[in-house]
Parts: sequence; C-alpha cells; structure tokens
Amino acid sequence: MDVDTPLVEPIEEQTCIPEHCYHAFDALYCALVGATPLIPKFPDDKYPLFVTWNTRSAKPGGSPRLRGCIGCFEPLSLHDGLAEYALISAFRDTRFRKIEERELPKLECCISLLTDFEDVTSYLDWTPGTHGIYISFPHPSSLPLVTSPLSSSSTPSPLSSSASLTPPRSNYFKPKRPLTATYLPEVAVEQGWSKVEAIDSAIRKAGWDGRISEDLRRSISLRRYQSRHCVVGWDEYYAWRDSRAAPAN
Repeated sequence: MDVDTPLVEPIEEQTCIPEHCYHAFDALYCALVGATPLIPKFPDDKYPLFVTWNTRSAKPGGSPRLRGCIGCFEPLSLHDGLAEYALISAFRDTRFRKIEERELPKLECCISLLTDFEDVTSYLDWTPGTHGIYISFPHPSSLPLVTSPLSSSSTPSPLSSSASLTPPRSNYFKPKRPLTATYLPEVAVEQGWSKVEAIDSAIRKAGWDGRISEDLRRSISLRRYQSRHCVVGWDEYYAWRDSRAAPAN
C-alpha cells in the first residue's frame, strides 16, 4: 500500500474518516510547537475511542512500531475526545517515553471508533480481526481455593462446568479489585496469536504474572466489540494543515 495514501474504510462503511486523524495530529503538533489548533469541521458525534501512535518503518513495506495507544470505553464527543486522547496516548502511555517534536515526521496516527459491544459467555466467543476484546477477571489471589484437578490443566475447555470451589479461609478476606485489559480487533492478527494466546497475553497485560490455568481463563468476563478505523501519516497531515492556510512549519 502507498504510504502516502490514508488507510480508510470502504465508502459505504465510513464512520472513521481521515479528518479524525488530522484532528488528533493537530492536537499533538500544536502541543509540541505552541501553535493554535484548527477548529474541526466534522460532526461532533460520540463514540468510545482509541488513539494509536506508530512510528513508520524506514524500510519499504516494513511494519510500523507502536509508540503509544490509549483510549476510553465511555462515549466521548469526537472534537474534545480525539484531541484529549491524542495527547494522553502521546505523553502518558507508561510503556513509552513521551513523544517529542523531532519524531513527528516519522509518525502515523490511527483512530479507532468502537462499536457493536456484546457480552459473551465464553472467552473464545470472538473472531480475531473482527472483534476486539475487553476482559475483566477477579484477581487470582482473591479467588476461593480450587479443589478440582481441572485447575492444573492448561487445555482450554470454556464450555465445561465450573470446578467446585471451597469457601475463603478467612471471614476477614478482602478481595482485590478485578483486573482488566483490552486488545483492539487487529492486534491478535498482527501478532499471529491464537485466541488462547491472545487471552493469555491480555491476562498478562492486565497485571497478572502468576500461573495461567484453565480455571483462571474461565473466570474471565469478556466483552467483544468492533471498530472503525483510519490511519494517516505526517505527510498527509502536513498537506491538510497547509491546505487550511496554517502551514505546519
């Protein structure tokens, strides 16, 4: 694909448009250089959304490298929400250092607007590439003791009945808050993961570094969702801002 051409959805499915990415890019550019952001002209609809920053590969056909990705599952107005999360993703993703002005020419921005949320009963009831996943599960240290031999099995059987559980040892047991994590629809495909591998990675992402058992997987509450997304690079943004009579110098 030509890297100078924005990646957008087919016309009949367009929900996310290049102007959404331009607006996010504009928020970041102006924050870094002290310029005045341009007023967006697209409708101020509300969506749950994610803003992803990638560094484009210097090699033709090379894969971009993640530089920051944070979003919100509450519907946000696009004018304010995209600008806010463009900066949160650029400056407050703790996996990365803050994005600097010198990096702008190498960046691409991907906007994901989330749709079609569905709660499912099995942690395998989703399709990589079509569904994103949001998982929530009790902190394993707060789970009652498991007496069933199934707890030692790593073979997925999400449709089997739950193992028998014994009560907590103490009446004063205080559970920790649930752990949560999400992956956008494209992540499992990009990483070459099976569903179980994606689930296990999400469990790690949520903060659990202990053993992952089948009982732990079956304790997950999973909400699947879809997304509409668009990707543009710095050159496309530069041309857009220049066309709005406010050159990005």
